Amino acid sequence: MIKRRLEALRQLMLERNIDIYVVPTSDFHESEYVGDYFKARTFITGFTGSAGTAVITKTEAGLWTDGRYFIQAANQLEGSTIELFKMGEEGVPTVSQYIKDKLQEGGCLGFDGRVINATLGDSFSTIVNEKNGSLKVDEDLIGMIWDDRPLLSKEPAYALDVKYSGKLSTEKLADVRKVMEEEGVDYHILTSLDDIAWLFNIRGNDAKHFPIVLSFAIIGKEEAHFFVQEDVLNEAIRMEMKNNKVQIHNYEDIYTFVSQLKDNTKVLLTKGKVNFRIVNNLPRTVSIIDKMNPTTPMKAMKNPVELDNIRLAHIRDGVAFTKFMYWLKTNIGKIPMTEIDASNYLAKRREEQPGFIDLSFDTICAYEANAAMMHYSATEESNAVLEPKGFLLVDSGGHYFEGSTDITRTMALGPITDKQRYHFTLVLRSNLNLASAKFLYGCCGQNLDILSRGPLWEIGLDYRCGTGHGVGYLLNIHEAPNGFRWKIVPERNDSAVLEEGMVTTDEPGVYLEGEYGIRTENELICKKAEKTEYGQFMEFEAVTYAPIDLDAIDPSIMTEREKKVLNDYHKMVFEKISPFLTNEEVEWLKKYTAAI
Repeated sequence: MIKRRLEALRQLMLERNIDIYVVPTSDFHESEYVGDYFKARTFITGFTGSAGTAVITKTEAGLWTDGRYFIQAANQLEGSTIELFKMGEEGVPTVSQYIKDKLQEGGCLGFDGRVINATLGDSFSTIVNEKNGSLKVDEDLIGMIWDDRPLLSKEPAYALDVKYSGKLSTEKLADVRKVMEEEGVDYHILTSLDDIAWLFNIRGNDAKHFPIVLSFAIIGKEEAHFFVQEDVLNEAIRMEMKNNKVQIHNYEDIYTFVSQLKDNTKVLLTKGKVNFRIVNNLPRTVSIIDKMNPTTPMKAMKNPVELDNIRLAHIRDGVAFTKFMYWLKTNIGKIPMTEIDASNYLAKRREEQPGFIDLSFDTICAYEANAAMMHYSATEESNAVLEPKGFLLVDSGGHYFEGSTDITRTMALGPITDKQRYHFTLVLRSNLNLASAKFLYGCCGQNLDILSRGPLWEIGLDYRCGTGHGVGYLLNIHEAPNGFRWKIVPERNDSAVLEEGMVTTDEPGVYLEGEYGIRTENELICKKAEKTEYGQFMEFEAVTYAPIDLDAIDPSIMTEREKKVLNDYHKMVFEKISPFLTNEEVEWLKKYTAAI
């Protein structure tokens, strides 16, 4: 099937004299997770991971993806004629390097200009100019061969009450306009869906587990413009938009609107987010201020109302997960279970919780060797039977009106090896070391990442991903600009200074291909500690409330400080969660939160 699709694409390329065609993982908004309509890269490669770029030439094809997906991609590309390029590995060219090498003098590079951001598009333009070639960016070739393509999502939008958002949209617009005034611009072009949803206090369902509304926004000094599929808006949202001097336009009209901006207009936008076609439709006299969207740091620093809600959401989520863990531990080996069975049981426990809306991402429920694939998703073909031995890794979360959650626990289903216990305890130590950090204000995640990786690096182990990411409020589960990572990866945009109110995950792991995977993940709120003559100190508050499996720990390799951090954490978990459990579950939780 993939071979036939590549043949059909190459025929279109031949008809248009296109030598190389690029298919990214993106929608028109540079979203990390996209709706079914936008899964062009999956269609042309067969690789279903959330990150990757396909490059097709007349005779070759390649897929670039990161370390989370190396194992999965290798399996899914088998027999497709598509070569896997492992991003970041020694000797592996980047997409741009590959294109530069393969594009002949006078050649033509093609892509859909709506799904490539302006920064990347400009870099491709530079390559093409050096080759005296040309760009063809006005057609979606994948759409031309995708006969049964899903329709563009058009789910109803809904307003997020101020008791959840903590701030009115009018106030948020005023804050954005203050930044615009400081930058001396006339307009701010905003295309990232999480930023737009946050700014207007609306949510939707236009991408699986990503509660956004397909839309664009342009903010002026006094008025604003909202480009959306109009029939998704209810009357209450329309009235709120009118009160805030927000004019509603058709979704596709953004391209015409920007082309008609007056001469010498100054616009603020993020070229790494705004698509290539929008930027290239701006009149040449328009000046671009290319900076981070003001909304990005604003929404990352959760306000007091949001933080209180987030704590409540995590109690509800912790109750659901603890009930699941109790069921798993007490029934393994007694009743039939598979990865999908366990995942479904956990989903039902979340659905029972007040304020629940949806899962925050597809649950990763991975037994033994399957867990070595960081973003494994069980299918009917891969669905492993759970046995009373070894490890089960479950990475899951929920969207609630009170916030979004992301938790990973690795649980021993029975006897485990000394090696498994050793690695589990190392990962636990890594998690606790970062969670208990105290640091001076001004640090970013790069400064603190060694606290997590240290125990693993000491024995020559590592994990091919960041240690943690920002978490949105009823939005995307991966949120910029905060994160934990040992080296800066510009496209991840997660290296900002850690500010009060930011929520970041803490999720070190060990992944041994063909054997097992281990990950322990909590969410951390960044908050102020004491202020001294040396400056403002910062610390973290763990807000994920669920037991870490004591059955898998080797206390003999933990320091006294690490034991205390774990014991204090488990004491908090019991206090937060036990009031919502049955008597049997409470007795079980006492055992699994007991001091070591």
